Amino acid sequence: MTPLTSDYALEIVDLNKAFGGLKVTQSVSLAIRRGERRLIIGPNGAGKTTLFNQISGDMRPNSGQIRLFGTDVTTFAPYKRAHLGLSRTYQIITLFTGDTLEHNVTLGLLGLLPSRWQMWRPLSFYGDLAGEARRTLDTVGLLHLANHPVSEIAYGEKRRVELAMALAQKPRVLLLDEPLAGLSNTERSTVKSLIASIPRETAVIMIEHDMDTALDLAETVTLLNYGRVIVDGERDVVIADERTREVYLGS
Repeated sequence: MTPLTSDYALEIVDLNKAFGGLKVTQSVSLAIRRGERRLIIGPNGAGKTTLFNQISGDMRPNSGQIRLFGTDVTTFAPYKRAHLGLSRTYQIITLFTGDTLEHNVTLGLLGLLPSRWQMWRPLSFYGDLAGEARRTLDTVGLLHLANHPVSEIAYGEKRRVELAMALAQKPRVLLLDEPLAGLSNTERSTVKSLIASIPRETAVIMIEHDMDTALDLAETVTLLNYGRVIVDGERDVVIADERTREVYLGS
């Protein structure tokens, strides 16, 4: 087992989660360095998104430990993990479709305020956050749509809005759950370029089934199956491993 040390951005030690009698993560241990590009792969039902949900705090493990930069966050709420530099996107897009792109990104920033935000105050009260939201939308190429409702933009643009919401928080650990799902080839190229441009001080951990694109971005790969880590290590070594071919690549 990898020793716990703050030299790592994210450490997961012996993580276990079960629903009823079904074990969805089983003794999962990972250590991800600062700035690392990690790809999580595995067949459907392998426990990939469940693992992300435990890392982000959306789901509590039955046992094990999660540490961010040396701090034990196993029992922390999601907003506390965000304050330590963790951000994520979701497999299923989670946006306020009736609101504008700018307001969606601004709402994502409210959780980082040092004091509790007041729901009765209009978002315009938080002018600095709105400005940061617009700067981030510009980064993902959507500033020209900032005042448009999310319901009026294309699916690929919604994916970029969600990425903007995560990037606006200036994460040090970023979880991307299938960011290329459902995108056209042109949209995939755009999002791939955006992911590749994320500053190196941010560790990026990605679940993705588009192997050709994902492997271009990844340095290390973890293969999950039935909630267990089957293979873990450098990209080329994992992909060449016979177990990877048997479990995931189908050859």
